[in-house]
Amino acid sequence: QVRLVESGGGLVQAGGSLRLSCKASGDTFSRYEMGWFRQAPGKEREFVAGIDWPGERTTYADSVQGRFTIARDNVKNTVYLQMNTLKPEDTAVYYCAGRQIGAGPGWPYWGQGTQVAVSS
Repeated sequence: QVRLVESGGGLVQAGGSLRLSCKASGDTFSRYEMGWFRQAPGKEREFVAGIDWPGERTTYADSVQGRFTIARDNVKNTVYLQMNTLKPEDTAVYYCAGRQIGAGPGWPYWGQGTQVAVSS
């Protein structure tokens, strides 16, 4: 099964940018669709963005559409989330997730999360 490790979180001022990375290992990267989720304090985990294999189709939550971009590097086995024009309400722990192509709608594979904090 795939192992996912996120990096790139931090503290940024409103209007700033961050790029999150998620390195996959342990299985063939081409077997997986990838996604980013986030969970803010006191709230449920929510979908942020998803990308298919090999990366031709992307989907976004309405709240991040036009500000965030998901991409994957299939040579480096890494998926990225470029976050621009950040808002305080983007503050959350961000998780990378993976699911095998054709395995169903759930996301069984998760990273440990990386904290993003946006100050006003």
